[in-house]
Amino acid sequence: MTATTSDIDKAAGVLRAGGLVALPTETVYGLGANAEDPAAVSRIFQAKGRPPSHPLIVHIGGAEHLDDWVQDVPATARLLAEHFWPGPLTLVLRRGPRVPLEATGGLETVAVRVPDHPVALALLAAFGGGVTAPSANRFGSVSPTTADDVRAELGDAVDFVLDGGPCEVGVESTIVDATSDLPTVLRPGGVTREDLEAVLGHPLAVPATSTVRVPGQHPSHYAPRARVVLVEPEKLVIEAEAAQKLGQQVGVLLSPPFAGTPVKAHAVVEVPASLAGYARGLYGFLRALDQRGCDLIVASLPVEEGLGLAIANRLRRAAGPRSIV
Repeated sequence: MTATTSDIDKAAGVLRAGGLVALPTETVYGLGANAEDPAAVSRIFQAKGRPPSHPLIVHIGGAEHLDDWVQDVPATARLLAEHFWPGPLTLVLRRGPRVPLEATGGLETVAVRVPDHPVALALLAAFGGGVTAPSANRFGSVSPTTADDVRAELGDAVDFVLDGGPCEVGVESTIVDATSDLPTVLRPGGVTREDLEAVLGHPLAVPATSTVRVPGQHPSHYAPRARVVLVEPEKLVIEAEAAQKLGQQVGVLLSPPFAGTPVKAHAVVEVPASLAGYARGLYGFLRALDQRGCDLIVASLPVEEGLGLAIANRLRRAAGPRSIV
């Protein structure tokens, strides 16, 4: 069911009252709060179990509102906003006075974007302000790409869920440090490095690590309950079957070159040949393998070009070392 005008008006009222609203975007569903209400922003961290030092993204209704939230905007940042907003691009810029430090993890920079989803844009227009909205899931787990995913994971921690259907992009936004005229990609996502370079006219750095704190940098992130192991594509079937023989319930993300190959495993998901299709379905595939009782997921990385860079980033984080509680 898609959100109605009445639903959007109700959600805007919840935000004004300091509540939490799950909202659809083109990337994943976000857990939204009034960006100017420190108490409401703090509720996001509580609901997610997210460390308060991890900054949030402020969603705004259009590029024309950028100067309401940030200051000292370089020409390069305006160029990127002009080309990619609304869309899955987040710009890190110097925080303006409207943004509380609770939303930035105590930093003097803030991450800002304009979502490309009619329901999200309608909510921002009805609300009339900025909305902080990290992914609507428990910290570190698989991001939600449907309203049902949000309800299953967060339940009563969310005051209202806006249903906008399945997310079209399926992985989070690309985060770019735009505080200078030499931008850097801090997190690959729905806007590709190649697209950014075409607009900028020069190569763009994508460092493996960064001292700038932004969402999605925890060593273990986007992770299902099952342990994720990454192997070379040609070893995928062998490694999966070996683990299954040892008594594990193995799920396999079967990459396109091996489509149709029989695999002796507990569950197999054939990955779409299209990188856009893979990105759109990635989190749903991981959730499905969890739901089928897998305790190990074996996958290989795609070629790290286009959206393949974002997919590989998410798979590496999903396979990252997990904290022992």
